[in-house]
Amino acid sequence: MEHVMVEREFAEPVTDEQLNAMAERAGGCYGRLNVTRVCSYMSLDRKRMICVYTAPDAESVRQASDRAQIPYVRIWTATVG
Repeated sequence: MEHVMVEREFAEPVTDEQLNAMAERAGGCYGRLNVTRVCSYMSLDRKRMICVYTAPDAESVRQASDRAQIPYVRIWTATVG
């Protein structure tokens, strides 16, 4: 499994309700593609987010995000340093 980083940006500050709706949509998509969320970091203005996942590869996270209609700017694999 790879560590996969996802950078997300939102035009307006995202609410907890919106985040919960995204997580609900993502659940099934991530499960089918063997993607697991490790943690997420939200900017103080709530317009940017970095999410860390474990997954077979970055493409699996990209496909799951697309299917769940969760926006992203970039997705890449990373090593733990």
